[in-house]
Amino acid sequence: MQLQQAVLAYIRQHRLLKAGDRVGAAVSGGADSVALLRLLLDLREEIGIVLSVIHFNHKLRALDSDDDERFVAALAEQHNLQFHCASGNVADHAATHRLSVETAARELRYRYFRQLLLEGGLNRVATAHTFDDQAETVLLRLVRGAGSRGLAGIYPQLSVMGSQSSDARAPAIVRPLLATQRKNLEAYLEGISQAWREDKSNRDPRHARNRVRHEILPCLERHLNPGVRGVLAETAEIARAEEAYWDQQTKELLKQAWKTAPGMHSGNLRIEAIEGLPLAAKRRVLRAAAESLGLRLEFRHVEEVLGVAAGQSKSAMLPDGWTASLHRRELRFAVEDAAPNPSGYEVCLALSGAVDVPQIGSRFEAVVIPRNSCEVYNREHLLDRSRLEHELRVRNWRAGDRFWPAHTKMPRKIKELLQALHVTGPDRTLWPVVASGTDLVWVRGFPVPSHFQAGKDAAEAVLIRETAMWTDD
Repeated sequence: MQLQQAVLAYIRQHRLLKAGDRVGAAVSGGADSVALLRLLLDLREEIGIVLSVIHFNHKLRALDSDDDERFVAALAEQHNLQFHCASGNVADHAATHRLSVETAARELRYRYFRQLLLEGGLNRVATAHTFDDQAETVLLRLVRGAGSRGLAGIYPQLSVMGSQSSDARAPAIVRPLLATQRKNLEAYLEGISQAWREDKSNRDPRHARNRVRHEILPCLERHLNPGVRGVLAETAEIARAEEAYWDQQTKELLKQAWKTAPGMHSGNLRIEAIEGLPLAAKRRVLRAAAESLGLRLEFRHVEEVLGVAAGQSKSAMLPDGWTASLHRRELRFAVEDAAPNPSGYEVCLALSGAVDVPQIGSRFEAVVIPRNSCEVYNREHLLDRSRLEHELRVRNWRAGDRFWPAHTKMPRKIKELLQALHVTGPDRTLWPVVASGTDLVWVRGFPVPSHFQAGKDAAEAVLIRETAMWTDD
C-alpha cells in the first residue's frame, strides 16, 4: 500500500480530487495509464470519487490500435466501470494542420477530454503523466529554448478554462502520478498480476521524446548525474512556484503601465512606468503586454522592444505583422488591419441539425433536449431554445468579438480568452464560435453565458456538441 499512499498524499497536497468528483481515468492500455486506473480503483472509496474509464483510439497502428481499445474496454467491464470511447484519424489531422503526429494526437485526445468535461458527465479527467514524463518535458523545452514558464513543465492540474489554478469547481484535467516514477508503476502492476499493452511506437527514435527517454536521459545518468530526472522534476517545481509569483506581480505592473485601443489592434505602454524596474520585470511586462494582444514574443523580440524603449532604435518588427515603436513617452504596439483570412469559415447550423467544418476537421450538432432530460447534463452547457434563433451560425472568431462565459464578471474579447488558453497558430485563427443573431452563445472551451442558459423552467434546451468529423458516433 506504500505506492497508493504516496499517490494519495500527492492528490491531497495539490487538491486534485475530492469527495463527489466524477473522474474519468484516461487509459491508453500502456503500463502508466493502466496503473493509474488500478491505483484510483484502490483509492476511490477513501477519496469518495465516482470512477469511469476514457479511451481515445488514435488509429495510428492499424489492428494494434483496435486491440488496445478492446483491452481497455474489457478492463472497464471487468471492474464494472462506465466506458467512454472515441476515435480520430491522427495522421489526417497532422497532415491537414501541418503538425507532428505527437502534437496532432494530443490535440484530438484533449479535444475529446474537453468535450466530456464540458458536457457535464465528468468534472475531472485523470491522465497518467509521471515523474519521468516531467523530466523529459523539461529537458525537451530546455533544449528548444524556454524561460521559467516553459521549464515549469507539466502542471498537476489544468482547468479546461485555461487556468493552472486549483479551483475546485472548474472542470479540470489532473495528473495524480506526476511525482511517481515509471519503474514503480510497472513494479506495482507486476505485483498485482495486472497485464498491460506495449506500444511499439514508444521506441521509435523518429519521435523526439523517445530519443530523450531511451537515449539522452540514460546517457546523462551514466555520464553526468545519476539523479538527473529528479533534478529536472525539481526544476519544474521551482519554476511553477516562481511563475505563480511573477504572474501576480506582472498583472499589477501591467495595470499601471498598459492600455489597449478598442478592437485590440494596438496598445500603448508608458515608458516611465517600467523605467525603474529590474530587467527581469521589464521583460515580463513587455511579454505580458504583447500577449494581451494575442502576440507571443520570443526572447530576441523582447530584447529588440527593450532597445526601442531605451531609444536605441525607432521600431522593432514583430511576428504576424506587428511593430513596436516609440511615440513620445509611450511604447506603441500596432498592426495593420490584416486581409481577410482565406481559410476562415461560416456555416449555418439548424436546431436539431449537424454540419461539418472541414477547415478544422470538426462536426457541430445542435441537439435539442426536452425538459425532462435536462437533468443528466450540466446546465452550464445548455442553451435555452426559446432565446435562440431558429438557425445558428458556426464560424471562426473575428477581431472585436466578445463572449461572456458563465461565472465571469464581464464579457471579454475572444482574443483575451484564447490567450488565457495559450492557443496559438492556426488553431487560434480558426477557433470556433456559434452565433445566434448578433450574439455569441457558444465558444469552444467555455461554459455558455448565464443569460442564455436553460433554467429549470425552460421547455427545451440546446446542447452544442463538437466532435471530430471522423469520430464514430
